[in-house]
Amino acid sequence: MTVPVAPARQPFAPTAPVSGGVGESPRRPDGTLKVKGEFAYSSDLWAEGMLWGATVRSPHARARIRAVETAEALAMPGVLAVLTSEDVPGRKTYGLEIPDQPVLAWEDVRYQGEPVALVAADHPETARRAAALVAVDYEELDPLVDPEAAMADGAPPLHPKGNVLRHIRIRHGDQDAAAEVVVAGEYEVGMQDQAFLGPESGLAVPDGEGGVDLYVSTQWLHVDRDQLAASLDLAPERVRITLAGVGGAFGAREDLSMQIHACLLALRTGRPVKMLYSREESFFGHVHRHPARLAYEHGATREGRLVYVKARIVLDGGAYASSSTAVCSNAACFAVGPYDVPSATVDSYVVYTDNPPCGAMRGFGAVQTCFAYETQMDRLAAELGMDPVELRRRNAMDTGSRLPTGQAVEGAAPVAELLQRIQAVPLPADRPAEPLDLRALPGGVSNVTHGEGVRRGVGYAVGFKNVGYSEGFDDYSTARVWLSVVAGEPRVEVHTAAAEVGQGLVTAQAQIARTELGVEQVVVLPADTQVGSAGSSSASRQTWMTGGAVKAACEAVRARVLELAAARLSRPATDLALRDGDVVADDEPRLALTDLLADEAVEETREYHHRQTRSLDPETGQADAHVAFAFAAHRAVVDVDTELGLVKVVEIATAQDVGKAINPQAVEGQIEGGIAQGLGLAVMEEIQVADGKVGNPSFTDYLIPTVLDMPPVRLDVLELGHPDSPYGLRGVGEPPTISSTPAIVAAIRAATGRPLTRVPVRPEHIVDVPAPESRVDRTGAEAGRAGPPEAGNGAAGSRPDRAEAEPDPAGPDPAPPNPDPADAVADRASAGPPDPDPDGG
Repeated sequence: MTVPVAPARQPFAPTAPVSGGVGESPRRPDGTLKVKGEFAYSSDLWAEGMLWGATVRSPHARARIRAVETAEALAMPGVLAVLTSEDVPGRKTYGLEIPDQPVLAWEDVRYQGEPVALVAADHPETARRAAALVAVDYEELDPLVDPEAAMADGAPPLHPKGNVLRHIRIRHGDQDAAAEVVVAGEYEVGMQDQAFLGPESGLAVPDGEGGVDLYVSTQWLHVDRDQLAASLDLAPERVRITLAGVGGAFGAREDLSMQIHACLLALRTGRPVKMLYSREESFFGHVHRHPARLAYEHGATREGRLVYVKARIVLDGGAYASSSTAVCSNAACFAVGPYDVPSATVDSYVVYTDNPPCGAMRGFGAVQTCFAYETQMDRLAAELGMDPVELRRRNAMDTGSRLPTGQAVEGAAPVAELLQRIQAVPLPADRPAEPLDLRALPGGVSNVTHGEGVRRGVGYAVGFKNVGYSEGFDDYSTARVWLSVVAGEPRVEVHTAAAEVGQGLVTAQAQIARTELGVEQVVVLPADTQVGSAGSSSASRQTWMTGGAVKAACEAVRARVLELAAARLSRPATDLALRDGDVVADDEPRLALTDLLADEAVEETREYHHRQTRSLDPETGQADAHVAFAFAAHRAVVDVDTELGLVKVVEIATAQDVGKAINPQAVEGQIEGGIAQGLGLAVMEEIQVADGKVGNPSFTDYLIPTVLDMPPVRLDVLELGHPDSPYGLRGVGEPPTISSTPAIVAAIRAATGRPLTRVPVRPEHIVDVPAPESRVDRTGAEAGRAGPPEAGNGAAGSRPDRAEAEPDPAGPDPAPPNPDPADAVADRASAGPPDPDPDGG
């Protein structure tokens, strides 16, 4: 195995011990390094004699490739390789669930920024200049960018099996149910980016024997390895992956980006090759959150009991499948929210288009539906003249409640309690009129008023989501644990392939090992593929799954150690325990581990599997498809400048059941971080796409919340425990994002009286002015400047016409007529809310 030499900064410190057990909040071993700027991210890797790779990308959203000419680029001094699809020795496509995405495009390109060729050179600038000399002859075609149009009969197929990637039907209860009060609406969610701060990067090092070592920031090492091996035409064991420092993930690193490309160039040149995307290229190099159009109808009794929910969900999957089929499933399964609903009719579609590929992002399908069903609950409450929180409590799911999929909820389902807790939190004080603090106003110090038009609003929302992989997937993680004596002290080493993506997993593993083995010194080794798969750091699963594997391996080590001690002490092993580096009996130290083990190491490897789940029935959507659920509720308080259309989130109150807080401080960090992304989706974050072209591929024009945008967060963490998980823990990372967005939008509605059926909410949705021309011009200029940043042929994206792309502030256009029963929901929705009391009573 090769090792890169001379990293620019300190590597992740595997020898730094972590103190503190389960339920405590020890300091992260990587925390100080990150704060001081000394942590080695994947972009800091360096190897002697390494080359730099660059990618030639399509400037077109849809085109046919007539020819690729590489001679001029290859002749450039300093260039060592120029590769096209013909140079991919193995499978020419890859994909998480469906291998439909070309390693390098041939014949067709299906989205702007699709990789077409690669260059390796001795300097990054040389590589970029050579990439610009690769001449690609395109026949530009009209892109298919509207998912509804892509679903229509006669639409040109973008893939051999057509454009509907997956359709999930859920039929639950009486399909002819009628209700006394009915509300309907259509909603739209924009394309959100994960906006991680560390762009895609990695270093591939050929081993001299035909294999390759890759150091990369990723979320799932083994699924990367298997895809690489297939495309490189190598046995999996000849491709070794080590996790490099990850600068955030949020789902976007589940798919491959530069992994195969760097390895291809390294194997071709016989030298290490580093690839590092620019910020703008990163927007083209990873998947995004699925934009969605949702049509809902809710029926209820006059007492506020839900009778039925009908939903039609259309997700724009973009050019390739990624994890879209699972996102579609989540959207369907959680389409009615954490409520008891006797009847549900849900149709969830995900569709291929020529837009940027979409895949995993925090909340994974549940974010889009939560915005829709929670808006519906507020509308229903208004129709009933009922407090919206009371309506939610009245229909709240509880232990034993059944999802529309027929699955019963096991363990705590504290929906009503979460709502009650956030409602009981005192509201923040009104902004004092004097002295005036511009920083407290919407727009901050850039404001041009003194708050004359500022109105305050309060909004509530609650959401839920599955934890772990679903629909029959064999979800597991592997851990190897050693207990030995090093430098006269007992020490535990933990080895997994679980990706630390910033969530604190390394710390949690050490806490678990320390708790189970009673040893202070615990070292978590770098994650790599020399140990069995840990699955992905996604789906709020990694602490549960890898934590479970570490716990199981520690238990096996403990059992062996206690057997050794039992023989030495002539006592049954069941009378013994491990504590503070000693073997303990009758609550007294009896034998030091240093004496017991001496030069012997005890090693065990274990897999942890969660209980089996089932695939959804293709006709009814019925099945026990999920292993567990996580719940959260949010209350948002906002100030809205109703003259300028600006929003300031004043405070978020949240309550969440985390089962067991393995590390309470990390839990707080996950909750606050998730709320930040929910706030971003609510009021600022959207990738602007027009005619398949991205208009804002930079952090200049793609806005994310900063510390000045984040409000105080009032946390209420419940630890009710899950019956099937290690220590009773649940997933933490995703629920904070799911319901924070609709809570913020509900608060803006309360302040403005506007319907606000689309996120992110823009100023023109709040005030009656045309779409701001200045923003159109600026965004268009940025698009013309940027294009796919590494598109070597110099072509840039056309200037998007925001006037055409801009939705009607009142909401999206109604869906076209469709004979499908689910479309009847959309048809009814487009007709507006019916009379809640048709008899006039």
